[in-house]
Amino acid sequence: MEFKDLMPAIAGMTWQNLVMIAVGFTLIFLAIKKQFEPTLLLPMGFGAILVNIPLTAALTQIDPEGNVVVGALDVFFNAGIATEVFPLLIFIAIGAMIDFSPLFRRPSLLLFGAAAQFGIFMTMVLATACGFSLKEAASIGIIGAADGPTSIIVATQFAKDLLGPISVAAYSYMALVPIIQPPVIRLLTTQKERQIRMNFDANKKVSRTTLILFPIAVTALAGIIAPSSLALIGFLMFGNLIRECGVLNSLSKSAQNELANLVTILLGITIASTMTGERFVRLDTLMILGLGIFAFVFDTAGGVLFAKLMNKFSSPANKINPMIGACGISAFPMSARVIHGMGMKEDSSNYLLMPAISANVGGQIGSVIVGGLLLMLVPLFA
Repeated sequence: MEFKDLMPAIAGMTWQNLVMIAVGFTLIFLAIKKQFEPTLLLPMGFGAILVNIPLTAALTQIDPEGNVVVGALDVFFNAGIATEVFPLLIFIAIGAMIDFSPLFRRPSLLLFGAAAQFGIFMTMVLATACGFSLKEAASIGIIGAADGPTSIIVATQFAKDLLGPISVAAYSYMALVPIIQPPVIRLLTTQKERQIRMNFDANKKVSRTTLILFPIAVTALAGIIAPSSLALIGFLMFGNLIRECGVLNSLSKSAQNELANLVTILLGITIASTMTGERFVRLDTLMILGLGIFAFVFDTAGGVLFAKLMNKFSSPANKINPMIGACGISAFPMSARVIHGMGMKEDSSNYLLMPAISANVGGQIGSVIVGGLLLMLVPLFA
């Protein structure tokens, strides 16, 4: 009996499989040792190891008798990713976590949710110049939104073959926000600008009626402007309505905890089903990872530069700390925490958390709307 008959998994191992197994160990290390988005990176890393062992039962295989044996991860993928169920359930959980009241205390900060999407469109242009189709470029550009579920939905519809690297890039870079954003912000701002104090009335009351009507109004407005965004924005706002209505507190807590945790685990390990060596270790994967960083950097830069522009037309009492602009990406609430921490290092008595959270919430809304617009407009030109 030959070795390949005794140890078929070892005999069938390729260098691409070994590379992806190493990637899996790296993601697990980052999740456990560095605590970078552990709820996502750990299942993704373990799943990458799981699917890169040849003849793994986690993926669909053909047995020696020619019968198709469906793998568990393929079942999860077809049920949760291909149908977009998992990302949309995550949106319900995120919506239940978001408190929009800080945004009402200074509504102008919502503008950063639009300004910080600048990198998406810059990346689309660069990606098409690199040879990607318009649909593929849109799927790559949305990485810059720092919104994993939106990236998955757009990639599922436009570039399913690129779903693996796009998902890994989106979630990995979200986890690396504390590393990516600070150098970009320091490059574009002066110390004096980073020490700007902002007027923010944390005690200003926001009525319960306003908080209830807001998710309903946003859903209706988004449906009129971009019907393709309704699944995205609707599930996000439905989760927020559960939070704010005041009569579904147990459901709100379940959405924020049990639902979020369960779906995140399933989402992470299911994404890994696309991280096989032959599909992942390719030149276009490296290009996607590079373009993803480009999108993140330019989204951060777009928000910061927009804040500096607003300051040109603002009175001294209403100046905006330019670092707040970087919170316009959708990495909620990590980006807000990073900016608050940077502000404390510059001035230990300058508390930027509330305005940072407001801009970050605007970024969550902005990324979902941009994703919907891409789903609506890109097919018209592709």
